[in-house]
Amino acid sequence: MLGPQGYGAVQVAPPEDSLSRDGHPWWEVYQPGDYDVNSRMGTRQQFTSMVQACHAAGVKVYADAVINHMTDRVRDTIAGCLNDLLSICVDGFRVDAAKHIGSPDLKAIETRLTRSAYIYQEVMPGGSGDLAPGAFEGSGDLLEFGYGQKLKEQFNGGIANLKSFGGSWGFEPGDKAVVFVADHDTERNGSTLSYKDGAKYRLATIFSLAWGYGTPQVYSGFDFNGTDDSPPADSSGHVSATSCSSGWQGCLDRTLGGMVGWHNAVRGTSVANWWSDGSNQIAFGRGAKGYVAIDNSGSPLSRTFATGLPAGTYCDVVGGGVSGGTCTGTAVTVDGSGNAAFEVAPGSAVAIDVAATGQGGGTGSVRVTFNETATTAWGQNVFVVGSIPALGDWAPADAVALSSAAYPVWSAAVALPTATSFQYKYVKKNTDGSVTWESDPNRAYTTGAGGTAAVNDTWR
Repeated sequence: MLGPQGYGAVQVAPPEDSLSRDGHPWWEVYQPGDYDVNSRMGTRQQFTSMVQACHAAGVKVYADAVINHMTDRVRDTIAGCLNDLLSICVDGFRVDAAKHIGSPDLKAIETRLTRSAYIYQEVMPGGSGDLAPGAFEGSGDLLEFGYGQKLKEQFNGGIANLKSFGGSWGFEPGDKAVVFVADHDTERNGSTLSYKDGAKYRLATIFSLAWGYGTPQVYSGFDFNGTDDSPPADSSGHVSATSCSSGWQGCLDRTLGGMVGWHNAVRGTSVANWWSDGSNQIAFGRGAKGYVAIDNSGSPLSRTFATGLPAGTYCDVVGGGVSGGTCTGTAVTVDGSGNAAFEVAPGSAVAIDVAATGQGGGTGSVRVTFNETATTAWGQNVFVVGSIPALGDWAPADAVALSSAAYPVWSAAVALPTATSFQYKYVKKNTDGSVTWESDPNRAYTTGAGGTAAVNDTWR
């Protein structure tokens, strides 16, 4: 589910064995007993199988690393734990309670890692000097706690104030910030919104994906009444399989429609064409690639907006999407001047982007599946990029990710405008961000009048 929706990675709970407490509270897994990957979450083999399944879907895995709770341990021992997880092909780490470790120690530990890994750190705000969040920027990215706190204030007040939301609010620089509406701590202490806030929680998450600041996380948890409540588990504390019910909280990651795809489609663009009613209805675009309207009020939002998008018929990705060139939910028509009429229900949102166009009175689309046969080194992924907006306008940062589920064939289905000629190529991206283009010449293709199509290529 996550790979096809466009999620780049998942963060998993600490995978090591932990102490056992009465009632098996959720925080029990943050009390490691040793570094053996065999816990109430599952066995080492189950963890390895999960990582392999995620990689097959094009999704990376970041493990929550609890390393400050272990005493009398040297840096080599801690690095050995992280390297063990790297040997299972984990891609990065959330460093729990990083402030209590210190940036010099973290840097020293990172130099002992056997390969590169993405690092982001839990550094609570409020410290100064070596304990200030900024002091940890050299060790990795940082979880920006002020982000979710301020979002709660605005969604309980007036979201029109979000026009300037970002670094000017006292947050970390956007390229260093991992942002979230809620996490396992903040949803319990009340500092942020949570699933108990209903539509506001979902709308705040939609805004987070639509806005251009930081790297957003989407959090899904489980039902709780007391702050220590365990996730669904058996009597021994072993956590049950997750579902979208039975105590698991609604699978927010799966109920956002195509907003993760929307986020990916507009990356690299700036906010444009902002509008608000001065209170709790807002709308804005991202360059000429997407437009979203959010209604956090008790009244419907019915208005024509200057979207900045090319003329055509687009599919609302929040309430539906596109299938076979046809909108499965609401269709929004953009005229030749870039204007479009939006109808948004209270407590909901409508979002359109250039990767989700459909039939119904405007420009239709063809669902083209790109199949590329390519062998890759560990950590490499394959993308398709081309001369039209839906394929990134030749910008590798906006290229469309292909899935390796049928490796060595990498595939993805992309909605492209009908009767359109374009050029394209495949690229490989490494974990360090470097890009390798396949050799010339450019490939060429012309879409038909609708429906579906497929192209089968081999890396050159």
